[in-house]
Amino acid sequence: MKKIIVTGGLGFIGSNLIKLLLSKKYYVINVDKVSYSSNFYNVKEFSSSKKYKFIKVDLNNSGQILNILNRYKPHVVFNLAAETHVDRSIDGPETFIKNNILGVFNLLQTFRSHTIKNKNCKLIHISTDEVYGDVLIGRSKENDAYKPSSPYAASKASSDHLVYSYIRTYKIPAIITNCSNNYGPRQHPEKLIPKLIYNILNNKNLPIYGKGINSREWIYVDDHCEALIKIFKKGKVGNFYNIGSNLNLNNIKITKHLLKIAKKRIRLGKNVKINFVKDRPGHDLRYALNSNKVIKSLKWKPKVNISNGLTKTFDWYLKNPGYYSKLKKKDITKRLGTKRK
Repeated sequence: MKKIIVTGGLGFIGSNLIKLLLSKKYYVINVDKVSYSSNFYNVKEFSSSKKYKFIKVDLNNSGQILNILNRYKPHVVFNLAAETHVDRSIDGPETFIKNNILGVFNLLQTFRSHTIKNKNCKLIHISTDEVYGDVLIGRSKENDAYKPSSPYAASKASSDHLVYSYIRTYKIPAIITNCSNNYGPRQHPEKLIPKLIYNILNNKNLPIYGKGINSREWIYVDDHCEALIKIFKKGKVGNFYNIGSNLNLNNIKITKHLLKIAKKRIRLGKNVKINFVKDRPGHDLRYALNSNKVIKSLKWKPKVNISNGLTKTFDWYLKNPGYYSKLKKKDITKRLGTKRK
């Protein structure tokens, strides 16, 4: 049975990836340091599986990471461990530098040491479209320049550069992926879609930054995870792969989609109204990826359209109120990212 390590597996994309990997009969080791965004509710469906192992460890603990690699000898490491929210990075960038840059550096050092004797192990480093910065026209290609706007995006860009430097200098077998905005079950409510769903379900207003015209390319999390597995199996070492849906919607349209879905399922409270709030500092207007490379070379394409995806997402949160109860209230309701000094 092939063994796979997923870092950050208590988080949103990581837990969904583990669920998919287990369904495909892999043995999965979940390595997570258990931060504010980690949620054991995300893995409750499979936590008792004999094919699943959880280990609490920080990527900055090189000794423990190397021991895990040497003990389990995985076929691949999917690195999803990261601080992820732009607003949080505005308020406290130090954590992003420590975890997204130094954490990846330590992972690379241990992975390099491990692969000296275990040459069949791959590293898939999962990154974001935000490294390309504001894309007002067209769609970002894999060889476009990085122009990150936030401390979060800059930390992810830095980690991508580190991984690529280890590919070139030390010949480690690694691949870098950059994905558009994910949505789906198990996503922390500091992000737009689960935040809106939480507020709809709890009769709160719906905060939208600025004028609500900021555009994002949205992809359902299972589609992203399918692409990651395909890249692990057929992707070329040393390559970058963009993963996106080619569908952009602004925040107002996303909100209206969710309200339409909600009205068919619950009675909306009187406070459930769009409320425009002060914009995020340095807020990029648009992200958009050109995913032709992964579509053409690896024969992958997204399967879930936005209407079905949002419906499945809303229904999951509606049926899983216990998810929110596992999080601190302030991490759900407190506004972050307003600092300008």
